Amino acid sequence: MVARLQRWLVVGWLVIAIAWTSFWWGRSMGIAIAGLLVLACVHAGVLAFEFFASYRVNAPDPIPRGSAAQYIGAWLAECVAAPTVFGWRQPFRSQSIPDRLQPDARRGAVLVHGFVGNRGFWNPWLRELQASGRAFVAVTLEPAFGSIDHYVEIVEDAMARVTAATGQPPLLICHSMGGLAARAWLRDSDGSRAHRIVTIATPHRGTWLARFGRTVNGREMRVGGEWLQKIEGERASTRQVPFTCWYSNCDNIVFPTSVATLPGADNRIVSGRAHVELAFDPRVMRETLALLEP
Repeated sequence: MVARLQRWLVVGWLVIAIAWTSFWWGRSMGIAIAGLLVLACVHAGVLAFEFFASYRVNAPDPIPRGSAAQYIGAWLAECVAAPTVFGWRQPFRSQSIPDRLQPDARRGAVLVHGFVGNRGFWNPWLRELQASGRAFVAVTLEPAFGSIDHYVEIVEDAMARVTAATGQPPLLICHSMGGLAARAWLRDSDGSRAHRIVTIATPHRGTWLARFGRTVNGREMRVGGEWLQKIEGERASTRQVPFTCWYSNCDNIVFPTSVATLPGADNRIVSGRAHVELAFDPRVMRETLALLEP
């Protein structure tokens, strides 16, 4: 569903851009170019609002916010990272790297994407896992706009498949909302079935931006919301499995910053990174994949 929707958005953008250019090029080259610049900058403008909101909301947070220079750098990086994911990998390359489930005595991984994502989000990670010969499954969470509770069976199936291939509890790697799906799975599962849960930019205690959410899972990520209160009330379940929580002081989606951490977890900050960018930071990838080792 997400791949199809995002394909149509990309195609629609191209059709509008071509139609605008075709109409205006012979009449006014300046108007044609100006229109293309506006079309190209819409996403950057939306991101700019997110970063501005993050900077303001993060002011009273106990974790110091990033500097203005860090925010600008994160915005510029996200202007490249987000379109790469949402305009290429997810709509057109989500099936380019299949799951690997050949029998292997080494530990495998399960990867869980975030809101409006699919398995294509993880392609750089999947190439690394494929090159190492590790078993892995990257899930696609459906329905895309349903309750996070609906994703428990999808995570369960992936965990069971990787465990069957390796004979070992998998490493569960999650981005954004995917970390909440992992916690929902953990609520109903034996914690010994996961080696460790790694969350990257996960709104463990909600996010300020979710106040604008109108989907079921969007509303579930509101700070102080009923779904999160229930998960927080069941926090004892998170003590069954070690958690590593990656977070940034310049996240444009999950803020204030401290909501991406968990008490007692191995909380690791990478300063100056945006929400999508953080998932592909070399240190995050290197240190997370190192956790596959015994």
